[in-house]
Amino acid sequence: MSTGDGVDEVAEFAALLTELKERTDRSYGSLARRLGMNTSTLHRYCAGEAVPQDFAPVERLAEFSGATPEERLELHRRWLRAVAVRQSARPRTATTAVPEAAVPEGALPEAVLPDVGLGGGPARPWYRRRRTALLAAVTCALLATLGTLSALPADRSPSASSPSPSSSADTSGSAPARTTAPRPSPTASPNRSSSPSPTPGGDSPTPRTPEPSTSAGTAPGDTTVPLTWTADSQAWALGCGHDYVVAQPPARVPPPPAAQDAGPWAAAQGAVHGRETVVEITVQGRSTTAVVLTALRVRVTGRTDPAPGNVYAMDQGCGGSISPRHFAVDLDRDRPIARPVAGNDTGTPIPAVRMPYRVSSTDPEVLLVTARTQGCDCSWYLELDWSSEGRTGTVRVDDHGRPFRTRSIAGLPRYMYDTSTRRWTPYQ
Repeated sequence: MSTGDGVDEVAEFAALLTELKERTDRSYGSLARRLGMNTSTLHRYCAGEAVPQDFAPVERLAEFSGATPEERLELHRRWLRAVAVRQSARPRTATTAVPEAAVPEGALPEAVLPDVGLGGGPARPWYRRRRTALLAAVTCALLATLGTLSALPADRSPSASSPSPSSSADTSGSAPARTTAPRPSPTASPNRSSSPSPTPGGDSPTPRTPEPSTSAGTAPGDTTVPLTWTADSQAWALGCGHDYVVAQPPARVPPPPAAQDAGPWAAAQGAVHGRETVVEITVQGRSTTAVVLTALRVRVTGRTDPAPGNVYAMDQGCGGSISPRHFAVDLDRDRPIARPVAGNDTGTPIPAVRMPYRVSSTDPEVLLVTARTQGCDCSWYLELDWSSEGRTGTVRVDDHGRPFRTRSIAGLPRYMYDTSTRRWTPYQ
């Protein structure tokens, strides 16, 4: 199949997918949430920029759009052809099990040849004629490796040295995957963020050096965890409303910042989230292999009585719709849980979506966690459980290695910024 034909196959599949999508009279965002997938992923399928490896989401779209049996059959046929095109276009560098010299130019090992069941494909008799040469090449490579290992000095064996914790973590990343990996404890997890560990004064309300509001998890070279995450701890409700508690009088507090500058502003003022903390978490796989997010837990590390201060509102009220991947946390409970919350899309109710979720490098997920308190100064963090290819683990989601912090505003003076007089005035 020529390159042009391949493009046509993908375009025909995308065109039929777009036609079915238009029948629903829904936006990409609304339809994607109805089908249990991401908006960007659905848009890429309809634009011909990507082809789903699984027919299930395509089948859900066909069913939701009311496609006829004939249209479903045609959709399946076009999907098979589009998948065949994308598989045949994959780079051959993925074949690492056979030495390069043992494979004739233009040929692929049998294990990586696509078999999409389109019928009438060209026969591949070459593998029978070259099987002896391939096996001989593999055998020689194994013998050479074993000879190299046997020549190593005795004092280089793993048992003869005591590697550091960091080197142990690197070694475990290259070891064969176990059927079920042991779940790490909250205090010592190999899958924790690469952010520095909390300092003894990490929960103190004293001002600290301004830093980015977004923290990231897992180091770039860490292959032991199949996913990465970022967490923006300075997100505002609906993008415009938030309260901060600052231990300064109004005359010494600068005007409220733009939402994107909230992190440096809060750090410079020693501000603490008042009443609620909104954390926006983006989770993405390291490869196209699916990673299933199975659970999201809340860990409260401390509760104290709120200290005196003033509350500064960042807005005068706003409205909008909330993200469907939204979780609410009541920090005043003895054992807080992350509870899925329903949302809406331009007035259309969206049911709460419960875990598990599936992510990959091409299919990220955004989680919005809102933690509230009415009576404490609470420190807390999140634990995200994952599962992939027989392995399981847990990543800790926190604020640059420190717990998130949320405190009550009950009984505190509350101020809003008057743009006409350019000063903070009592909230009305």
